[in-house]
Amino acid sequence: MYQRLPVWANKVGPFSNPSETYPYYDLPYCQPNNTEFMPQDIGQVLRGDRFVSTGFDIEYQKTQKNRMLCQQDLDSDDMDNFRSAIDQDYYFELVVDDMPLLGFVGEKEALEGPDGSVARDQYFVFTHLDFEFHYDVYNQIVDANVTADPRYRQEIISRSGPIKVDFSYSVKWKPTDRHHSHRIEKYSMSGFREKHIQVHWISIANSCVLVLMLTGFLGLILLRVLRNDIARTIELDEEEQLMDGAREDDCGWKKISGDVFRLPGNPLVLTALLGMGSQMLVLVLSVIVVSTFGVMYPYARGAMHYIFIVLFTFTAAVAGFVSAYMYRKIGTDQGRKWVWNVVLSGCLFPVPLFVVALLNNAVALQHGTTQALPFMTMMQVFFMWALLCMPFTVIGGVIGRRVSSALDPPCRTSKAPRQVPETTFLRSQPVQLLLAGFLPFSAIHIELHYIFASVWGFKLYTLYSVLLLVFCLLLIVVSFLTVALTYFQLAAEDHRWWWRSFFAGVAPGIFLYGYCFVYYFQRSSMNGLHQASFFFGYMAIASYAFAAMLGAVSFFSSFTFISYIYRAIKSD
Repeated sequence: MYQRLPVWANKVGPFSNPSETYPYYDLPYCQPNNTEFMPQDIGQVLRGDRFVSTGFDIEYQKTQKNRMLCQQDLDSDDMDNFRSAIDQDYYFELVVDDMPLLGFVGEKEALEGPDGSVARDQYFVFTHLDFEFHYDVYNQIVDANVTADPRYRQEIISRSGPIKVDFSYSVKWKPTDRHHSHRIEKYSMSGFREKHIQVHWISIANSCVLVLMLTGFLGLILLRVLRNDIARTIELDEEEQLMDGAREDDCGWKKISGDVFRLPGNPLVLTALLGMGSQMLVLVLSVIVVSTFGVMYPYARGAMHYIFIVLFTFTAAVAGFVSAYMYRKIGTDQGRKWVWNVVLSGCLFPVPLFVVALLNNAVALQHGTTQALPFMTMMQVFFMWALLCMPFTVIGGVIGRRVSSALDPPCRTSKAPRQVPETTFLRSQPVQLLLAGFLPFSAIHIELHYIFASVWGFKLYTLYSVLLLVFCLLLIVVSFLTVALTYFQLAAEDHRWWWRSFFAGVAPGIFLYGYCFVYYFQRSSMNGLHQASFFFGYMAIASYAFAAMLGAVSFFSSFTFISYIYRAIKSD
């Protein structure tokens, strides 16, 4: 008695548009009488999977040859559907034993006329599939493939009368020495050629060496300058300072000691953004660490979506804690404004995400794709945010406010703000933000290509150890670079560092979104309203979260640096 192996159909769609997927039976394939749907978790639904049963009758280790699947009557509408699918290079996806099997719907050939010119295009739909399975000594399926046999194809001619098409399949089983743990390797980034992987590692190593050298030189120069500044300040005679006031040879950042801790404008918004950015930092780091150490099985469908939702729920407390903690420290904290501060920190990311998701869902519904989320799934996500994330945010906010206290600056703040002198072009804010965005982006742009190829392609990203290295490198670069830019700003006697230090971290997020346009138009074949809506919409949200995350890193780096140098000179 052979054991039956279920074959599930998932979706069809243009190969160049991975987000534009349609139900499998939108094309006139052989559909069983009793169609069954596989139960799916929320992660699978969010990624657009819709598993439905098929008529393939495959049994374990049973070889089959030219077995009839069905005889399908194709009318003019069905033929037009197939012609349109072949024109757009449609693929189909079947799933056997949790392994995806991809194949093309058909092919198009140019028919030449007597003079050698193209007379018309011929459309052929593949009608026969060859399944090939490999199993190990423990009778576990290690590999699975499906190919369309070019000898069996039916020409699709645009005409009114129906045609009969025979769909069939064959099954082969072969033993293999490969281990079961490597069964999904060909779908992952490690499935690339060895030479390609070596180029990847060499590029990452070059980026690491370059960025670390630049950061090291910058740190050494900055440390030496600071030591000289502090030593010169300490050597000043205390009585002479009281008599003569600030000396002409005082460094610029020493002269603005009475203004550097002047509270920023819109502290409620700034601290809420810091809370959101801190949550994104903990969330991203947690996802990478969980994936790196194998806590999450990376090949499970929808696993990344599921783990993101779970970790986002629990890290919501970080957003509330940081926002309330910093608002009490640098804000007025009058009345119940801290409550609105906590609520704002919990809404800054989910609300824009919901807006983009609703717009994309409307586009998906209009096109009839599987990316359109069911109403119950949308309600499930909404109530998870309203009933779990927001309470965690409020709890974190209450704790953060209780453990925080008002800012105790090492320098006494003057009553009137000091006038900021005019700066040179190289020290202007646009130039500094350009530098703050370019150097961190140069540290990650190589890895971004592989991430984009995975998220907006058909490869599974599994190089999480590399990603962890690049992510740590990115944080170091952003931190060191922001400290240096902040020092140069203070040396120019510009005390408005609060928001500018945050925007220094936002700059790489702007570069990231700019890279999206380069990738979409130059490095991919994506096209159409549906794919553009999903790509630019969700990448805008990702870039926004990336900018807030690095903005929080850059702000706290500058805040720590400034507190240290002014405590060192004991200005007051």
